[in-house]
Amino acid sequence: MKKVVVLLAVAFVLAGCNTVRGFGQDVQKVGEKMEEKAKK
Repeated sequence: MKKVVVLLAVAFVLAGCNTVRGFGQDVQKVGEKMEEKAKK
């Protein structure tokens, strides 16, 4: 199940960014969401 969530997150990030800077910001947001989930 986790693999599916990660793959969807990666696909969303790659589809949503147009620049390397944007990619970095998107990866950071995904990391923050994963940390929030882990704390629960």
